[in-house]
Amino acid sequence: MSLEKRTQNSVDIVKLPEQLMMAGAADVRTELKEIISNGSGKLIIDLADTTFMDSSGLAVLVSCLQAARKKDEDVCLVHMGPTVSALFELTRLHTVFQIFDDEQGALSALT
Repeated sequence: MSLEKRTQNSVDIVKLPEQLMMAGAADVRTELKEIISNGSGKLIIDLADTTFMDSSGLAVLVSCLQAARKKDEDVCLVHMGPTVSALFELTRLHTVFQIFDDEQGALSALT
């Protein structure tokens, strides 16, 4: 799996697939952690297309957050739909991640 990635103002922006679950979680985790380690460590994860995520998907995002914070940087989430948002609230991860409605807010927080 190859994620759609671009960079703006030294911040890597990655769009996640429609589903992030156990079947593809390991590949996504590897790719995201590679982006963090090879880049600035600042990462925006775009969830606009992501309609389903299981606990494996959540673990991928937490792992990325830990990798970014080891570089004294952060991960922001944008364009979170209602289903994924409900999952983040249920697991209380909305208190751990910076979540924005749009990319500009996330860019401002990271730069």
